[in-house]
Amino acid sequence: MPPHTAKSSVETPSRQVLVNQQSKQKPRNLALLCDWQYIERSIHRLIAAWGRDISGWDDKSTIHRHIWDQAECVRRLRERIVQFPGGKADAPVSAELEHLVNKVLLAPNLQDALDGIYIHLLKTLVTAYGEYATSVHPVHDAPTISLLHEINQIKSQQWLWYRDYRRRHPHTTTPDYLTSIETSLATCGHFRSSLPLNAEGAAKPAGVATDFKLSRFSARDEPIRAKHPFMEYIRADFTKSIETRRLFWAYAYMLEKNLPDAQLVWIYDGHYMPWDWHHDISRHLWDESRHGNSGYSRLKDFAISLDEVGFSTYEQEDREKILAEYAQENGVSVDEAYSRQREILAPYKMEHKTKNELYDDIFFIGMCAETGHFVVKNESYVDFKEGQDLESAEMMLFDIIDETAHVQYAHRWLPLLAEHAEVDNSNYRERATETLKAKQAESDKLAAEYDAKLSRDPNDPGYAFYQNLLTRIRDSYPLANTTTCPPRTQKPM
Repeated sequence: MPPHTAKSSVETPSRQVLVNQQSKQKPRNLALLCDWQYIERSIHRLIAAWGRDISGWDDKSTIHRHIWDQAECVRRLRERIVQFPGGKADAPVSAELEHLVNKVLLAPNLQDALDGIYIHLLKTLVTAYGEYATSVHPVHDAPTISLLHEINQIKSQQWLWYRDYRRRHPHTTTPDYLTSIETSLATCGHFRSSLPLNAEGAAKPAGVATDFKLSRFSARDEPIRAKHPFMEYIRADFTKSIETRRLFWAYAYMLEKNLPDAQLVWIYDGHYMPWDWHHDISRHLWDESRHGNSGYSRLKDFAISLDEVGFSTYEQEDREKILAEYAQENGVSVDEAYSRQREILAPYKMEHKTKNELYDDIFFIGMCAETGHFVVKNESYVDFKEGQDLESAEMMLFDIIDETAHVQYAHRWLPLLAEHAEVDNSNYRERATETLKAKQAESDKLAAEYDAKLSRDPNDPGYAFYQNLLTRIRDSYPLANTTTCPPRTQKPM
C-alpha cells in the first residue's frame, strides 16, 4: 500500500476550524474573544461592586488583588483582539451578556454574589477556555491558547481563595438566584461560541442599566477605635522624634488599606472612562492595598495589634454618628453597637459618584496627598536607614516607588476626567500647590496647638498608651540615631 494511503492507528482529534468559505480576514474566534473580554471586564466590575462588603483583613487583601488580576486578564484579551485585522477591543457584543452579568450583580446578598462571580462566571469561563485550547489548531492559534493558559492560572488562584472562603463561610445559593443565572448562562451558550448582535443592540457595562448601589460603609471585622487616642501626640512630636515618625509610618501605611475600598467606587462609577484608565486605577488600588499590608506587617513586627490602635476609616465620623444614634435609639451600649457594626451599617448605600466628585477625588489623591508626602517620606527613608532599621526603610522606599507612578496616573488622566466633568483643568498644578500650602499651614498650626495643650503626665492614660507603644518598638528594634537625628519636616496633612 502506498505510504500516503496508509491508515494510522492513532486517532486524530477533531478540531475547530476558525475559517469558512465566507471568511475574509477575520477568523471566527475574534468575536468570541470580544465576548470573553466583556465577561472578564464585567467580573472586574462585579468584584468592585461587592468588594466593599468583604470584611476581614486578609479577605480584603485578596479581593483587592483580584481587581488587579482581573485587569490583567482583560488586558491580555484586549491585546490579542487588536492583533487581528480589524480587531477592536471595544467592539459591541450581545446584550444577552449584559443580562447575564446584571443577574449576577443583583444578588440578594454578598454570599450569593460571590457564588455568582466565582462559581458560575469564573468556572464557566475556565471550562470554555480549556475546551477552546484543546479543540483548535495548536500551532495556528498558539498565541490565543497561550494567553488562555495564563488566564486560567490566574483563575486557579482566584478559585483557591473562593474555596477557602466558602469553607470558612458555608452558604447555599438562593434557589431563584441560582436558577436565573443558570438559565442565562444557557442562553449565552456557556461562552463556547460568540453571540450575534440582535435588535436589542449592544451590551452596556455591567450594572449601568440597573439600580444597584454600592455599600456606603466598608465592612469591618477589626475594631475601628484605638484603646486610647494617640494621633494628636504623633502630630505634636512628628518633627522632633524619629521614634514617633517610625510609629506613625507603620500606622499610617496600615490605614492606606482604606483607599482601595474607596477606589472600588472609582472603578464602578467611572464606567465611562477608557479601559486604560481602569487598568491604571486597578494597579493603583492593588498598590495601596499592599501599602496597608506593609504597615500592618510592621505593626505586627512591633507587637502592636489592631485591637490596640484600631483600623479607623475614611468615613469614621459618619460611621460613629450612625452607631451612636443606633445605640441611643435602641437602648444598647455604644460598645455593643460597634460590635454589631456590620449588621447595623449593611442597609446603608451610597449615591453614585458624580463626574465632578471623581475628578476631585483623583486630583486630591494624586496631586496633593501623594505628591505632598514625598518630602517627609524621603526624610524618613534616610533616617531609618541611618538608624539601621532597614525593614522600615524598605517599607518607605517601595511606597515612594509606587506613589511616583500614581502621581503620573493623575497627570495622565486628569485632563480627560475634567473633560467629562466639564471643569477647567488648565491650572491643576497651581491648584495642587495652593492646596498643599493650605494643608501644610493647617498641619503646622494643629501640631503647635497639640504640643501646647496635650498632657505629658505619665499617669494620663492617653499619654501612657502613646509612650507604651514607643517603648515596645524601641525595645524590639532600637534605632542607632535616636539622639542624633535632626528635626524634620512636619507632615502636610
